[in-house]
Amino acid sequence: MRPCINGATTMPYSLQEDIVFGHKAKFEGIEIWYEKLKKFFSEGNTPVKLQELLWGAELDPAALCGFPLIAFSDNEQAIQELVKAAQIAPQIDCDTLLVFPGDVQPAGVSKPEAIKKAAGALQIYAEAIKPYKVKIAFEPIGMHPYVPGPQEAMEIINIAGSNNLGIMMDTFHYYKSGVSLDDIRAIPVEKLFIVHINDCENLPLEQLTDKHRLYTGLGVIPLVDELKILKEKGYKGFLSVEIFRDEYWKESPEKIMLDAKKNLDAVLAKLG
Repeated sequence: MRPCINGATTMPYSLQEDIVFGHKAKFEGIEIWYEKLKKFFSEGNTPVKLQELLWGAELDPAALCGFPLIAFSDNEQAIQELVKAAQIAPQIDCDTLLVFPGDVQPAGVSKPEAIKKAAGALQIYAEAIKPYKVKIAFEPIGMHPYVPGPQEAMEIINIAGSNNLGIMMDTFHYYKSGVSLDDIRAIPVEKLFIVHINDCENLPLEQLTDKHRLYTGLGVIPLVDELKILKEKGYKGFLSVEIFRDEYWKESPEKIMLDAKKNLDAVLAKLG
């Protein structure tokens, strides 16, 4: 399993800073926050320039993130943006786009109906980006009405039926949704495209929000148990530290990166 940093963890800082300090902290991968990527290009930079920066920093681009799955209203603009990202991704040797549920079903729509509707939308997304040979990692969201965990995500993917679809695991969202170790064990490893790793404060689940995320090992999520399962399953992909915390964002990008890597290493050391 490969250590990776997500651009949300350093949200106030630029893509260039993410790359420089991600390298200094000895991460192997970087999830590129799409808004930072657009700003990078707006300043006159090119995909070739970005690829050079990534090569120089010895960072593999794990994914571009994130893109909303709009299933219950007009999604033409969202699909256009996804296709733009899919066109860029191969130019920087990135093969994955992160998609999350961007809306919820209207009143009166049941969960099974919502899952079928979402599957139809996700199939359209998947087909739209197939020419660019990239894949979608679909993210369950903590306590989401129709996709709170991997069981629902896999159902949506199976109904959609496209071969460039898989799921992602976010330890915070899985914890908030009460996803069990057995649920994690049941995820087909070939469909687990990426893992977001983080910890969180000890609060009632319904009170938890993204701002309660912590560096790994500093909270209550059973990360070691979860990682042991991933190791047993043969998962060899990225473990991407994704944390939305104002307290951390006030620190320098170098300190954020070093703290993220130090705490991830400490958890990984417990795997034996």
